[in-house]
Amino acid sequence: MQLNELNITQASDGLKNKEFSSVELTRACLDRIKKTDDKIRSFITVTEDLAMEQAEEADEKIKAGENNNALLGIPCSIKDIINTKGILTTAASNILKNYVSSYDATLISKLREQGMVMVGKVNCDAFAHGASTENSDFGTTHNPWDPERVPGGSSGGSASSVAAGQCAYSIGTDTGGSIRQPAAFCGMVGLKPTYGRVSRYGLISMTSSTDCPSIMAKNVMDAAVILEKIAGEDKKDSTSSDKSVDDYGDLLKDCDIKNIKIGIPKEYFIDELNDDIKNAVQNAVKKFEELGAKIIEISLPHTKYAVPAYYIITPSEISSNLARFDGIRYGYSEIQNSKFKIQNLSDVYLKSRGEGF
Repeated sequence: MQLNELNITQASDGLKNKEFSSVELTRACLDRIKKTDDKIRSFITVTEDLAMEQAEEADEKIKAGENNNALLGIPCSIKDIINTKGILTTAASNILKNYVSSYDATLISKLREQGMVMVGKVNCDAFAHGASTENSDFGTTHNPWDPERVPGGSSGGSASSVAAGQCAYSIGTDTGGSIRQPAAFCGMVGLKPTYGRVSRYGLISMTSSTDCPSIMAKNVMDAAVILEKIAGEDKKDSTSSDKSVDDYGDLLKDCDIKNIKIGIPKEYFIDELNDDIKNAVQNAVKKFEELGAKIIEISLPHTKYAVPAYYIITPSEISSNLARFDGIRYGYSEIQNSKFKIQNLSDVYLKSRGEGF
C-alpha cells in the first residue's frame, strides 16, 4: 500500500512509530494530485507550500513527543466553501474567484490546533447548489473510479480527492445530501452530523437552517475521530449545541452489532427505485442480519413531503444569503469595468451579479 492510500489510523500509527514522516506522507499525496488531478479535477487550489510547512511542523511536534493526536500530520482537503485565512475561498463561483478569506472557519481553527496538513481547497457545485459537481465555474470534477461519471455533489471534490488517494480525509458540507450522496457515488464514508454538532461559523452560507459541516473519510472510525476533533459549542454560532462531545472512536471500539435495531423505511422502496440500487441496499440489509442485527420495517409517512419542503426552504434562504454578493463590499464588481456603463446603484448590483454568478 502506498503512503497516500493510508487511512487516518494507519497513517497516525506510522507517524508515531517513525515508519515515515509527515513530510513523506504529504509529498506522496501532493505527487498523487500532480499525477491525477488533470483528469479528476478535485482541486480548485493546491496549497503545496503551506502543506509542506505544516508537515514539517507536525514532524517537529512528533519528534518532541507530541504524538497522541490522531490528526497530527495527516493530509486533508477542504471544500472551497469553507473560509481559510489567507487562502482563496471561491465557493466555486466567479463572483468570489479572487476572494481571500481574512479569517478561519471555527472548524478550520480546530483542525489547525490538531496539526492538520491542508493540501488544498476542493471543487464543488458553485455555492453548493447542485448534486454532481458539474455546476462549478472552475470546471467539472470527475469520479476517480470512472472519469466518464460524476462524483456526486455538491461536495464532489471532497469525495474524489479522498477516493483518488489525494488526501486521507476531507471536510465538506451537507445541506440536502451534499456529503452523503458523493460518498455513495465514490465508495467513501460520508457523515453529516446532527445540525449544531459542528459550528457553521466560517461557512459560506447556502441554506442556514440546514447547512452542516460534514466529513468525507475512508472508513467509519476515521469519521468518528474527525468528528470528535471538530465538534462542540461555538459562541460565534448561536445554533451550535452545548452538549458535551463524546469520544466517538472509543464508543465504536465497544460497539457490538448484535441485537442492534436497524429500521428500514418502507417509503424508501418506491417503484421508481433503480433495481441495482435496490439490490445493493437489500444485500447490505442481509449482511447486517447475518452479523446479528435486528432488521425492523418502519414507516416514515412524511417522506413524500421532504423534497417539496426542501424546495420552499432552500431557495428562500439562498436568495437571502446570496444578496450579500452585491459588487460593493467584496468579490467580483463591475464598478470599474469599462465593459458596462454604470449609472446608478441598481446597475452595480445587476451588472456585478449578472457577470459574477
